Amino acid sequence: MAYDEKLAEKVRELLAPSDGLSEKQMFGGLAFMLNGNMACGVVGEELMVRVGPDNYDAALGERYTRPMDYTGRPLKGMVYVEEDAIADDLDGWVSRGAEFAGSLPPK
Repeated sequence: MAYDEKLAEKVRELLAPSDGLSEKQMFGGLAFMLNGNMACGVVGEELMVRVGPDNYDAALGERYTRPMDYTGRPLKGMVYVEEDAIADDLDGWVSRGAEFAGSLPPK
């Protein structure tokens, strides 16, 4: 699956100041890693965000989000964010993913 290169570039720019930033082809798109832990990614036209299990239900309660179900089963702690939400608050969503990834020990 291809991913939105323009969206990936915007995410890359937002995460550029972060320590330990790397990228990896994952889930049919591009994942952004901080110190080896996935923070977020771009799959198709959507943003994939790792919000963590404690913030999962709250994230799903927001408009334009849905469970990440790449394998056919939802991955608790990860959500897809649709284009409408990305347009309104890309920085906020990327920050959520970076915050969670930053809370984990480096790999």
